[in-house]
Amino acid sequence: MTFHVETGAREAMLDITPRLEELLRQSGTVSGLMTVYTPHTTTGLTINEGADPDVCRDILAHLRAMIPQHAGFRHAEGNSDAHIKATLFGSSVQIIIEDGRLMLGTWQRVFLGEFDGPRRRTIRVKLLS
Repeated sequence: MTFHVETGAREAMLDITPRLEELLRQSGTVSGLMTVYTPHTTTGLTINEGADPDVCRDILAHLRAMIPQHAGFRHAEGNSDAHIKATLFGSSVQIIIEDGRLMLGTWQRVFLGEFDGPRRRTIRVKLLS
């Protein structure tokens, strides 16, 4: 399964949990694993708190402070910071499925981290039951 996300800023954390829940519902999978993967070198995936938007703001702010966009990188395209941030996030997450639901914690959501947008991003999902 594949879906696309349009990102509207150079850096953002986009909650993709509703899309994943819809794919799970449509699949009819009751128990198993969901692997979510992004095939881009300047995006990443993470599971973190989604109740307070300041958490995502803080994550992005501190990534910017630790890895500034213009820090004398050698990569000619000018987006080395995005590659490093995506590496820190990782390109996939895996979630347990029980009783037809994603077994996320009370405050957890799945986020696509965009670090070189705005762009159209692809998300691939594999369900194992």
